[in-house]
Amino acid sequence: MQLTRYTDYALRVLTYLAVVPQGDKVNIEQISQRYDLSLHHLKKIVQQLGVFGIVETRRGKGGGISLQKAPNLINLGEVVALLENNLDVIDCHTAPCKILPACRLKGILAIATQAFIQTLNEYTLADLVSDNKSELIQLLVLDDKD
Repeated sequence: MQLTRYTDYALRVLTYLAVVPQGDKVNIEQISQRYDLSLHHLKKIVQQLGVFGIVETRRGKGGGISLQKAPNLINLGEVVALLENNLDVIDCHTAPCKILPACRLKGILAIATQAFIQTLNEYTLADLVSDNKSELIQLLVLDDKD
């Protein structure tokens, strides 16, 4: 299974926000520059993360984005389930498969996908940054104010 770029980028945004000192706000341009990702694409992602209540977005002076919840309350499995439109590993219907009535592969892959999500459900955003926060800060050059 491979996550979409959309979900990958969303997890990068959340990782970035998880290492920012609590209470600090950042702007999307900073994240776009640090990861070398499309600003336009990140704006859509951050907007959706805001709709889902994962990040807080504020416009204007003193605005920016920040996590709406503590990193230990943001479950990775839930984030992936919210952002991925389709977790099916294969599509048996677009180009109809001749063996579909007798095939067991789709069921096996569905079980594997459930195991994937269950594993992600065991981790939070805090787990991504707890042991390597200082290294992430260095890599993202967060102490360099733009």
